[in-house]
Amino acid sequence: MKAKWFIACLLLSSSIAVAGPSHKKVGHHKTSKAKAVKVTKTVAPVKAHAAEDGRLQLGSAVAMIVDQQSGETLFSRNASNQAPIASITKLMTAMVVLDAGLNMDEQITISEADVDSLRNSGSRLRVGTTLTRQETLQLALMSSENRAAAALARTYPGGTAQFVAAMNRKAVALSMHHSHFVDSTGLHSENVSTAEDLVKMVKAGYHYELIRQMTTAEAYDVVNDNGQRTPYKNTNALVKSPAWEIGLSKTGFINEAGRCLVMQAQIASRPVIIILLDSLGKYTRIADANRIKKWLESSRPSLARLG
Repeated sequence: MKAKWFIACLLLSSSIAVAGPSHKKVGHHKTSKAKAVKVTKTVAPVKAHAAEDGRLQLGSAVAMIVDQQSGETLFSRNASNQAPIASITKLMTAMVVLDAGLNMDEQITISEADVDSLRNSGSRLRVGTTLTRQETLQLALMSSENRAAAALARTYPGGTAQFVAAMNRKAVALSMHHSHFVDSTGLHSENVSTAEDLVKMVKAGYHYELIRQMTTAEAYDVVNDNGQRTPYKNTNALVKSPAWEIGLSKTGFINEAGRCLVMQAQIASRPVIIILLDSLGKYTRIADANRIKKWLESSRPSLARLG
């Protein structure tokens, strides 16, 4: 009897030990609302290239360096990733204007239609200001003036719609197959391209003397009817640096695109095209450009063999 009672006690204690964990509280994770996050445009891994040996560290999500003469890619990072390009768009705007053979002395008056209603960005170019088409293009390229770029499209034969259509036709003609434009300013995030395509656009833009001159000018003053001068500066501070020999330049920025910079420059006695998209901070694209310059100069012997 005692043996049976002892066995029963053992069985009872075993069952309690096995079932013991079931009385513990189960942790519940509080469900939180989804947070808005910035869409990463360069989700692909960094593209390895023979010239990327670890010495060149950049803060731009997309980067490409190409020898302008040979077409050799000297450095490539996410170069095939499509991303918003912001005011880099204005290089295409300039080519479409110049291709049309329009009268560059024709007067263009900034209107309410040219005011940015998408992002409400500011402008010192007041409604009612009258400029020549050439001056308007100067401000669009050098100072990235959005109202100027909008006015250039609005005064194109057929208006803005025809202008944007011409931009996309030009992209096709340049074999920019991964690029698309919806406006002349770059304020729309749907203006997209790749570093590979932008190399083609910079190469094409470099053939326009007026684009070279306007994008590398340090400053330009607009003189109003009353004689008052309004100074405008180049958005790329590197154009006034004696250490740089820049043949073409354009910057860009909207939140979706980050800080962008494209240039044609002479470095270590060789013409190169530099594409930098989605840089981390306000000064990163300039720092990246300087790092590239230093890297190319220090790598001159080996790069010369690549060319």
